[in-house]
Parts: sequence; structure tokens; C-alpha cells
Amino acid sequence: MFIINCKNYDNIDEKNIIKLSKIIKKISLKHKTQIGIAPPHHLLTIPHKYKIPVFAQHVDNIDKNNSTGFLIPKSIKISKINGSLINHSEHRISKNDIVGLIQKIKKLNMISILCVERTDELQSYLKYNPTYIAIEPKNLIGTGRSITTEKPEIIIQASKILQNYKTKLLCGAGISSGIDVKKVMELGAYGILVSSSIIKSKMWDKTIDEFANAMFNNI
Repeated sequence: MFIINCKNYDNIDEKNIIKLSKIIKKISLKHKTQIGIAPPHHLLTIPHKYKIPVFAQHVDNIDKNNSTGFLIPKSIKISKINGSLINHSEHRISKNDIVGLIQKIKKLNMISILCVERTDELQSYLKYNPTYIAIEPKNLIGTGRSITTEKPEIIIQASKILQNYKTKLLCGAGISSGIDVKKVMELGAYGILVSSSIIKSKMWDKTIDEFANAMFNNI
């Protein structure tokens, strides 16, 4: 799994989310795989039109119809969104909300992507069976200093912990080249969760293709 988190970057408007979705679709077909996207909330339903996996950047642990200002799991299900990130380092939530969201998303047959910063944090949520756990040391996110060179032991440890579980390991934080992606996979990850290295790139086609080629063809 290769997921691109758009965050709320200024260059991600309606025009560019369409452009990015088309590029993702083209490269997905080229490599015969799926590449997912997590758009800003106000653009959430647009990429679905291009038949690529779409994830919310956050949902709230609530399912009441009579609620205001919340993004609730069953609403994104109705909008045909595939799932959601949970507990991203830029949007940390309580353990009770994490557990509640994993359970709600699972009940809706959607994909949960739980973000954690450490292996001990990872271990504390395994019994709830999120679809993916993305490990991202906060001090490396957006720095260009890759987890593969700064803290490769975290990937190795997390991979070993997950060996006997259905939950799959994603990695992020500072991944900025095909070399980084290849190393992540060699260290035992199932996929990647990336953001600025793609969104801030001036050539989306080239960068996404480089990452996908390194990931799925192991160049």
C-alpha cells in the first residue's frame, strides 16, 4: 500500500486534486497496483471519481446524526470513501477515541490506518486489529531526514512485532526518494505513507512513479 497524505497544503485545490488523482490512476495502472490518497476534507469526494483508494485524514469518534461540525465514520462510508487515518502526529487523539474509531471503521468494513510514533505505542493497539499501522517518528516528518537512515531499527522492530498479526506495517517520516522507499521495504514494511516529498514536488508524475517503481518492482 502506497498512500499520499495531501495534508492542507496550499497547492492542493480542486484543480490540482483532479490533476493528482489522474496521475495516481495512471501510475497505478502502469505498476498494476493501487496508490491511495488522503485529500483535505473539503476535497474528499473528488478522487473517488477516478477509482483510486481515498482516505480521510481524520474522522471523529462519534456516530450521532444530530451532531454538528464533526466528520463521522458512517458519513464517509456513505460518500464511498475507503477509510481513514487515525491519530496522525499532527492530529493526535486519546486512546479511547483511537480504539473507538478502529472498532467503528471495522464495523463499517472500511480501512483503518493507525499512526503511531513508537513501537511501544504500536504494541498497545494490536489487539484491536487496525488494518494498517503507520509508524512515523514525529521529529522526522517533513524534514527530508528519512526514517530509513535515522531510525531503521524502528522499522525492523515494528516488522518483527507484526509478523504474527493481520495488521500490516506502513512507514513514513522523511521518505524522499526511491532509495528510501526501497530501503523501507527491505527493512520489512508492507508499504509507505508519505506527504511533503510528493505534494511539494514540482514533478508529481516523476516522483510518484519513482516511489511506486521502487516499492513494487524493488529497483
